[in-house]
Amino acid sequence: MQTGKIGVTTENIFPIIKKYLYSDHEIFLRELVSNAVDASRKLQALGRSGEYNGDTSTQQITVKLDKEAKTLTVSDEGIGMTADEIEKYINQIAFSGASEFMDKYKDANIIGHFGLGFYSSFMVSKSVEIISLSYKEGSQAVRWECDGSPDYTLEDATRTKPGTDIIMHIDEESAEFLEESRIETMLQKYCKFLPVPIAFGKEKEWKDGKQTEKDTDKIINNTQPAWVKKPVDLTNDDYVSFYNELYPMAEEPLFNIHLNVDYPFNLTGILYFPKIKNNIEVNRNKIQLYCNQVFVTDSVEGIVPDFLTLLHGVIDSPDIPLNVSRSYLQSDSNVKKIASHITKKVADRLQEIFKAQRDEFEKKWDGLKMFINYGMLTDEKFYDRAKDFALFKNTDGKYFTYDEYKTLIAGNQTDKNETLIYIYATDVEAQYSAIENAKAKGYDVVLMDSTLDSHFINQLEQKFEKSRFVRVDAEVADKLIEKDEVRTSKISVEVQDQLRPVFKAHVAPSYAVIFENLNENDMPILITQSEFMRRMKEMAAVGGGMNFYGNLPDSYNLVINTNHPLIGKLGLDVQGSVGDSVKAINTDIEPLKKQIDELEKAKAGKKADEVPSADKEKLEDLEKQIGELNTKKDIVLTDFGKESKIAKQLIDLALISHNMLKGEELSKFVKRSIELIS
Repeated sequence: MQTGKIGVTTENIFPIIKKYLYSDHEIFLRELVSNAVDASRKLQALGRSGEYNGDTSTQQITVKLDKEAKTLTVSDEGIGMTADEIEKYINQIAFSGASEFMDKYKDANIIGHFGLGFYSSFMVSKSVEIISLSYKEGSQAVRWECDGSPDYTLEDATRTKPGTDIIMHIDEESAEFLEESRIETMLQKYCKFLPVPIAFGKEKEWKDGKQTEKDTDKIINNTQPAWVKKPVDLTNDDYVSFYNELYPMAEEPLFNIHLNVDYPFNLTGILYFPKIKNNIEVNRNKIQLYCNQVFVTDSVEGIVPDFLTLLHGVIDSPDIPLNVSRSYLQSDSNVKKIASHITKKVADRLQEIFKAQRDEFEKKWDGLKMFINYGMLTDEKFYDRAKDFALFKNTDGKYFTYDEYKTLIAGNQTDKNETLIYIYATDVEAQYSAIENAKAKGYDVVLMDSTLDSHFINQLEQKFEKSRFVRVDAEVADKLIEKDEVRTSKISVEVQDQLRPVFKAHVAPSYAVIFENLNENDMPILITQSEFMRRMKEMAAVGGGMNFYGNLPDSYNLVINTNHPLIGKLGLDVQGSVGDSVKAINTDIEPLKKQIDELEKAKAGKKADEVPSADKEKLEDLEKQIGELNTKKDIVLTDFGKESKIAKQLIDLALISHNMLKGEELSKFVKRSIELIS
C-alpha cells in the first residue's frame, strides 16, 4: 500500500473546493457522470483506432445509492486508470487527462477535464474512494482513498472489467444526496441527454396491487436527442415529440429552428417558437444550454439577447464553458458570438417562413407577435431584419406588413400637417363604439393589444417618418386626424359656460368637461383619454422608468357635442329653469368687470411699485367679489345639474359605451331609464 500527499499548492485546497468551486453543490453529480462519459468515449475511440480490442457496444454508466452505507457510487466501463495515472491525474490536479488525450485523438468528442471535476465530489463527501482498472493489457486494478485532506492511500484492488468506480461517502451536511428522488431529479436535469446510457435503479411495474422492481436497469437518459441528428432525418412529428420530452405539459409550439453550425464555432441545437400570450415572464428561461450534451444551465438571461429568452429548446456547443457562473458565461467571447449568430438565424428563419408560407405565418402571428415585437424593441439589429416581416393586424382581422399598411392608410389618414396618423385600439370590445365611429369616417384601426405595445408604439413613432399613433378613443372621431375643415357650434359660448357645471355635477374631479363642434349625428357625449398621459401610465405599468406617471390618477375628457339636439335642448332647459337667477348674477358681475378694466388700463405701462396701494387693494377686492359671484352661479347651475336626469342619463350612456358604468351606478341607470321611458 502506498501513502502520500496530493500535489496541490496549498493544504487548504479542499475547503476552497467545498465552498467555492461551484455555486451549486449538486453540480458534483454532473461532473462525475460527465467524467464517466468521457472515459467511456475514450475507450470507444481507442476501439475505433484498433488500440483496444474489447467490446464497447454494451457500455453504460451506473449510478448506485446505498442509503444504509451512506454511499453514492458512479461506475463506468471506460478507459480506467493505472496507479501511475491516478498519481498523475488525481494526485497532481494541475494536469488534465482529457487535454493530453485530445492532443493524441483530435477527432474524439471529449466532454470535460477529469482534474477539478473529480474533486467536486468532496463538496458532499467526508471521504472518496476510486477503484479503477485500466484498459491496458496486464494492468492491475487499484484503489485510491482520501478523506478530504492532502493525505491519500493507494493500494491494489480487485476489478475484472476496465472502468472506474467513484464511491462517495456522503457527509451529514449533504444527507439530501442519499435520497433516491433527489438523485433521480439531478440526473434528469444534468444528464438527460448524455451520449452513454446511464442506469439508476431498476425498472418498476405494477403487480399484485403494488409496484415491484424488474430485473432490467432503468436507463434515465436519451443518448440520441433530436438536436444531434441531421435535419433531413427528422420529421415534424420528431420535432414535436422532442419538444414534449423537454416540456411535457406545454402547448405545441408554432415552429422550430434546427441549428447546425461548424464555423466559426461549433453549434447545434433546436429552438422552438412557443405561443406567447401577454405574460412574458411565464415564458422566460426555457432554453437549456449544453456542452457536448452535458447540461450547463437553463438560466440564459444575460447570456443570450433578452428577447431570445422567450424561445424554448436546446443550444449545444463545445465552445460553451462547463462553468455554472452566470457572470463568467455572460463575459465569455464564444458565448457572445453564439448569441449574435442565433439572433441572425432566428430572423432568417422567420423571414424564410414569411416569404414561403405567408398564410401560415399570418395564422401564427398572434402567438409570434410578442416575441417579434420584444426583439425589435430590445435589439436594433433584429429590428432591422424583422421590419420586413413584422405585421400589423387590424380590427377586421386582416394582416399587413408595415409598408403595406402605410400604403393602405396614406390617402385618408394624413393630417393637415402631412403627418400619417396610425389609429389603434387595445381592446376591440371595450372600444367598440370608438372603433365604429372611426370606421364610419373611413379610417382603419390597427389592433395593439399586447402589454408591450405602449413601448413598441413609441419605438415605431421614432422609426416611421412623419407618423404618429393615436388610440381610437383618445379623441372624438372628428378630432383623431386634424383636417382643415371647420364646423360651427349651434349653442353659444355663454350656454356652454352654463352647461359646464351642470355636467361637472355628475363626474369626478378627474374629468375635464370640454365642448367640441361635432356632427349632429355623433353621440351627444363622448369620453376620451389623453393619448400622452394614458400611454405614459401604460408604460409605467409594464416598466420603463415612468413611475411618476404611473402614480398619477386616471384622467378623462367628457366631450360635449355642441351640435347634438339633446345638448341644445338641455341648454334651453337650463335657461328656462335657472336662467333668470344666472342672468341676475351676471348682471351683478358686469359693473365689477368694468371697474377692473378701468383699473387695468390705469396701471398699464407702470412698474409694480408705481401702482398706488389703494388701486391694488381695490383690484383684489373686485376680483374677490367676482369670484364669490361666480361660485354662487356655479352652485345654482350645479344644483340644477344634480336634479337633471337628462344630464346624468347622457353621461351614463357615454360611460356605458366605454364599459365604465358598473355596480350601483349601473343599477341606478337602469331604473332611471325605465322612469324616463315611462
